[in-house]
Amino acid sequence: MLHIQQLNKQLAGKPVAQNIDLQVDAGCLLAVLGASGSGKSTLLNMVAGLMQPDSGDIWLNQIRLNDVSPQQRNIAMMFQDFALLPHWNVWQNVAFGLRMRGICTAAAREQALIWLDKVGLARSAERGIDALSGGEKQRVALARALVGQPKLLLLDEPFSSLDTALRGQLQTLVRDLVRQQNIPAVLVTHDPAEAALMANHMAILHHGQIVQHDTPEQLFARPASEQAAHLLGCVNVQAAFYVPPEAIVLNHENGVDCTVLSCDKQPALWRVVVRHPHWGDLITWHDGAISESRCRVWVDDGCVIRFGHSV
Repeated sequence: MLHIQQLNKQLAGKPVAQNIDLQVDAGCLLAVLGASGSGKSTLLNMVAGLMQPDSGDIWLNQIRLNDVSPQQRNIAMMFQDFALLPHWNVWQNVAFGLRMRGICTAAAREQALIWLDKVGLARSAERGIDALSGGEKQRVALARALVGQPKLLLLDEPFSSLDTALRGQLQTLVRDLVRQQNIPAVLVTHDPAEAALMANHMAILHHGQIVQHDTPEQLFARPASEQAAHLLGCVNVQAAFYVPPEAIVLNHENGVDCTVLSCDKQPALWRVVVRHPHWGDLITWHDGAISESRCRVWVDDGCVIRFGHSV
């Protein structure tokens, strides 16, 4: 289990981590969601030992890591840029960490081949790195990260350069392997869909502060602030409230007369934007085109999320 307690850090006089408290159980993945500059990578670097916190504690399996060197923490990291060695073949890249620990070549190769099979690259063990696609390179990086049986896996937006299909495959693979290996994992990302797919819990980071922490289902159902709602990719967000698209009914007999600003065909539904006299501009989806310039719109007031305050 990973336990982060009251972690604080300033860079150039600017707080990038403020009283961060997080816990990740074995076999679970925590997604830290935030915009660029919110402190996501700084948090990972502190957990990995690449950066020291100003105050607070980091515990892994009941061992305090603050004074443990990065090499002794047995933490694996995956990055966007793969960080593979181009002059070595696939299995040699996977076995690199084992060889650095003094494991003989034959034993390291055997373990590398086992993990290449788990990530679907058993037939590519002898291939050169330059001959691989982006998705294959990230699979090699995943096998290399897990072959040494780390106590924790850290993921620094490793899928952001991949196309949509490959990204989904790798996200599911990592999620499933974390469960199978029964280790905690932390993913930092700016993509709410990625966080929702992979994570057991999500933490929303804004200017170095955790503004909300819950299951993906609860976060999307009830964002606690304007900032949280925006980071979750919600539409119809104002400073004081959030109107979920499912709260909006078009062509309702009890609705308010509204101006139709646009109606655009999407893959499955029509994206409709209306101007409501009370709620402002609202986006919703409809199963057919709205051809008129006016439309009666009903908003279910009971479904509107009202924020107590903004962070």
